[in-house]
Amino acid sequence: MSSAFRPEDRPVRIGVQIAPQHASYPEHRDAVARAEELGADIVFNWDHFFPLSGDPDGLHFEAWTELAAWAEQTERIELGPLVNCNSYRNPNLQADMARTVDHISNGRLIFGTGSGWADRDYREYGYEFGTAGSRLDDLARDLPIIRDRWDRLNPKPVRRIPILIGGEGERKTLRIVAEHADVWHSFVDPDGLQHKLDVLQRHADAVGRDVAGIEIGNELGGRDDATADALFAGGARLFTIGISAPDFEWGEVRRWLAWRDAKNA
Repeated sequence: MSSAFRPEDRPVRIGVQIAPQHASYPEHRDAVARAEELGADIVFNWDHFFPLSGDPDGLHFEAWTELAAWAEQTERIELGPLVNCNSYRNPNLQADMARTVDHISNGRLIFGTGSGWADRDYREYGYEFGTAGSRLDDLARDLPIIRDRWDRLNPKPVRRIPILIGGEGERKTLRIVAEHADVWHSFVDPDGLQHKLDVLQRHADAVGRDVAGIEIGNELGGRDDATADALFAGGARLFTIGISAPDFEWGEVRRWLAWRDAKNA
């Protein structure tokens, strides 16, 4: 991989995505506490209105109000949505909500965001679905508004809120990553990672961005150690593992935390 990304300057981090579905809120709260106790680096939820697996009409909670509660209950762990849907809220409101959770957490928020895709969310909550391209155009339009609002809020965010952008599209998504992201998160396999990084490098060159400032993230769910090792060799340093009620897979979380610790030793 291109040395311009300089992954050797970053430790491996593990983010646990706790799906806000199929359990009571106290059960989700306890899961967050356990993730922090086990030593995870980040706890994520997702920004949807209905379950993404299991009973499609099962128990489910809203992302940002849940994140505010998580921010209050935790002390060390970073937190954020994986990912916020740009379509669901005015960009200035998104900025204000993120700034508020950043203050509640004393500077531990990661602003994970994306263009949106779940058509049921849009349909039932009355949002304009548009097309994949138009939603990405909206994200590109709105991120500068969000960043500008952060600069004008009183009080300002506790820290420069890091932006995580998810997705793999080469023409639009990676261009947005090059302009705005501190973290690029994807599900790309090891064989395709170098190509995506080359595309990201070209976009960064076009906008005058040093890619050394971008952390490379990927997903561990369903993958083995050899695949994780290959992603690590390709430059990935943030790895996420999703868990969901009713059977939170804490064994998998412990396994990957041990893998992280071996990499960082």
